[in-house]
Amino acid sequence: MPDPIRRTLDPAGLGILLFLAALFGLNNVLIKLGNAGMQPVMFAALRSAIAGAAVSGWMVWRGIDFRLDLWRPGLVLGAFFTGEFLLLFVALDSTSVVRASALFYAMPIWLALLGHVLFPGERLTHLRLLGFALGFFGVVLTLAGRPAAYDANAHLAGDLAALVAGLCWAAVVVTARRSRLSATAPETQMVWQLVPSVVILAALAPLFGGPILRDFDVVFVGLLLIQALGVVALGYVLWFHMLARYQATTVASFSFLTPILSALLGWLLLSEPVAPSTPVALLLLVAGLVLINRKPRIAGQRPERPSSSNAARTGIGT
Repeated sequence: MPDPIRRTLDPAGLGILLFLAALFGLNNVLIKLGNAGMQPVMFAALRSAIAGAAVSGWMVWRGIDFRLDLWRPGLVLGAFFTGEFLLLFVALDSTSVVRASALFYAMPIWLALLGHVLFPGERLTHLRLLGFALGFFGVVLTLAGRPAAYDANAHLAGDLAALVAGLCWAAVVVTARRSRLSATAPETQMVWQLVPSVVILAALAPLFGGPILRDFDVVFVGLLLIQALGVVALGYVLWFHMLARYQATTVASFSFLTPILSALLGWLLLSEPVAPSTPVALLLLVAGLVLINRKPRIAGQRPERPSSSNAARTGIGT
C-alpha cells in the first residue's frame, strides 16, 4: 500500500504544531520545578512509569504489537534512554534551564557526526558540515559564556551532564535505526525506552543521596502528571500524528523552536541569569540544526515514512 501524500499545513495543523513547540519548550522548566519536590532520579523514574503505562494502554487499545521478541535491542535502547534522562534531570538540579537547553538540544549535531560514519545516505555535505560547525561553536560558546551569578563549581557538572544527555539521546536514535526495532511502530520503540528506564532509574536513585522526597505536595503531583501524560504520552502521539499527516520538513521546522522557547521560558518564568553570549550561542545552534536537517530534494523520491528515528532527527525530545 503506497504511503499517503502529506498535506500542506492548514490552520488546525499550525495550531497543533505551535502547541507542541510550546509543550516541548516547557519540558525543561517542568523538570526544574519538579526537582524541588523529589530527588531528580526518582522523579525521572516516576515519570517513565506513568508515561509507560499510558503509552502501553494506548497500544493495547489500538492493537499495536509490543514485540517482546526484540528484547535485546530493546534493553539497549532502554539503557541509553535511561542515561539520557538520568543526566538531564540531574543536570537541571544544578544548572539553569537556559544553559541546559542550549546544550541538550544540540543532539542533532552529534547525530549528524554519527550518521556520517554509520549511515551511507547521511554523509556530511558541505552545507551540513557548515551546520555542524555552527552548532558545535554554539555549544562551545554556551560552555564558555558565564552569567554574573554563575558558580563554576556548582554549575559546570550540570552543564556537562546536559551535554552528555544529548549524546545519549543520539545513541538512542542510532540504536533504534540499526536494529530490528526500526521496523516497529513508534509506540513500540517508546515503550522499550520507558519500561527499562523505570527499573534502572529506581534502582540508581538511592546512590545519588539526599532524601527521596524534598518538598512533595499537590503542586509536584501536578507537575509530574503534566510531564508524564502531557509531554511524553500526549506530546509523543501528537508529534507522530503530525509526521504522518503533514510534510516532514514542515513539521521539522517547528521543532527548531524548542531550544529557543525552552531557554526563553527559563529566563521568563524562573528569572534565570543569562550570559551575554547565550542568545548568540542559541542562534548559532538553531542555524546549525536547520542546515543539518536540510536534505536535497530528489525528483520522484517518495516521502520517508514517519519513525522515531526521524522524529529524533527533527528535534523531538521526551
